[in-house]
Amino acid sequence: MENLKQLLMSSRLFNGIKEEELSAVLSCITYKTASYAMEQYVYIRGETINSIGMVLKGKAHIVQDDYWGNRSILAQVTAGDLFGETYAFSSNRPIDVSVVAEQGSEIIFFPFSRLITVCGSACLFHNRLIRNLLNIVAEKNLAMTRKMQYLSRRTTREKLLLYLSDECKKQGQQDFTIPFNRQQLADYLLVDRSAMSNELSKLKKEGIIDFHKNNFRLKSDKVID
Repeated sequence: MENLKQLLMSSRLFNGIKEEELSAVLSCITYKTASYAMEQYVYIRGETINSIGMVLKGKAHIVQDDYWGNRSILAQVTAGDLFGETYAFSSNRPIDVSVVAEQGSEIIFFPFSRLITVCGSACLFHNRLIRNLLNIVAEKNLAMTRKMQYLSRRTTREKLLLYLSDECKKQGQQDFTIPFNRQQLADYLLVDRSAMSNELSKLKKEGIIDFHKNNFRLKSDKVID
């Protein structure tokens, strides 16, 4: 329970909740936890959900798989991140994405109705939770808008440069680490892996970037907005 408290207190959903309040919060909104092995589905496309998930340990990918098994990674969720809130709010609407554990993971689930409904005792922390949830949803919308800008670029090179530029600025340093391996990055940017690897090699030869695995360094002053 102590480790759970520490993880929740560091998450954005519980921002502003005092440590001494947490037990009462969890008792009021209720929760359950579950463990998932690597590549195990947390949510499967087509099912209906009424709970919001939060990663406690490990990480998961929000994906879309087509009929032929081709996968597109929409987002990655790591410790403290939420997922499923849009579909839980939509009430009985089947989800059109799947959530897959990218490695061994532990997930906590909160009933959506308990999160957004102020209880009879008018707990002050409910207002904080609702405000935090709205902020998280707004940030996700902005992130999805930014991803659409990556996908709207015509070439693999342009997509890579914009994505790497954003990661560099987000992490605030020329040397940074991206959360994807090569196949996952290709799935995220919706490009062919071989073509992407070739483009990365060209960018390296041109002195624009340097990299080793998922560690990158921008060596050029070129920044794409």
